[in-house]
Amino acid sequence: MNKQRWLLIAAGGVAGLLAVILVLMGNPANMGLCLACFLRDISGGLGLHRAAPVQYIRPEIIGLVLGAFIASKATGEFRAIGGSSSFTRFALAIIAMIGMLVFLGCPVRVMLRLAGGDLNAGVGLLGLVVGVAAGVWFLKSGFSLGRAVSQQKSNGYLFTAFIVVLFILLLAKPAFLFFSEQGPGSMHAPVWMALAAGLAVGVLAQRSRLCMVGGIRDFIILGEGHLLYGFVSLFVVALMGNLAVGAFHIGFAGQPVAHTDGLWNFMGMALAGWASVLLGGCPLRQLVAAAEGNTDCAVTIMGLMVGAAVSHNFGLAASADGVPLAGQVAVVLGMLVVFTIGMINLPAVAKGGVSVGKGS
Repeated sequence: MNKQRWLLIAAGGVAGLLAVILVLMGNPANMGLCLACFLRDISGGLGLHRAAPVQYIRPEIIGLVLGAFIASKATGEFRAIGGSSSFTRFALAIIAMIGMLVFLGCPVRVMLRLAGGDLNAGVGLLGLVVGVAAGVWFLKSGFSLGRAVSQQKSNGYLFTAFIVVLFILLLAKPAFLFFSEQGPGSMHAPVWMALAAGLAVGVLAQRSRLCMVGGIRDFIILGEGHLLYGFVSLFVVALMGNLAVGAFHIGFAGQPVAHTDGLWNFMGMALAGWASVLLGGCPLRQLVAAAEGNTDCAVTIMGLMVGAAVSHNFGLAASADGVPLAGQVAVVLGMLVVFTIGMINLPAVAKGGVSVGKGS
């Protein structure tokens, strides 16, 4: 195997190991690293939603972004670019987060839940693959949100500056922030441990281009499973770690921060996968690219945070009891919106002889 594949294996393995350690240090079970869940918690910590059990400024996100930023600067890969259908990306990100919170996790947590024995995540993984395949059909048909262009260098630093402000707020704990006293948001590893874990994952993810949605996409399009090496490694290491510490419990029922509604586990991740393909990557890849100076990806992260707020403020998010009717309706409507966005951004779509497929 070439150097890049070994790097992917190392990145996935380290992420899997750190996920197990973070759970031992206080993070919720099967949630040592979940980018969707952690962005949801940050959204709640800032008061964008008032779901008391899921409010906390997660240091793992802060560390991941800072690690990716440092790595991109050290290697000369930091570049301020953007301007590619930003508001469309914002809307797709909101929809993707709704899907992930119906499933209760991002693609990284799919693998971590599987590694903990949660068979509901297997249903979610099938949905993710189907959703990515739907997105691939649009890519093969010429879907494009347009080309990002170079921007003033200062624009590329704004997202990382926002993350630094979050870190300062986490340490200062001003009265206007919200911190859960019970539920998943109250369960967290020590700040400096979580920050260090995030830094390590951020550096490795930036260097390896780790992205599960991208891996499935490339396998479908090219028959190339290169990017999937990282997530296979993540699963294997997390599985071994869970077995070693007695945290592996196989089955559907009684899994932590999960529900057993197979249809909506499948549908939620199908929606998330479909929207993520059109966005160009899963939340992990979006965070890394935003740290590298991509302002479109920064807008996507803001959309994911707003999507978390929408999910909880309007009662769309799932819980251990299942998926509310409003969440089920939102997933179906989300699929219709993603389909519409996909169609109007195909080059062949024209009205009155004027193409409307070159971005939005």
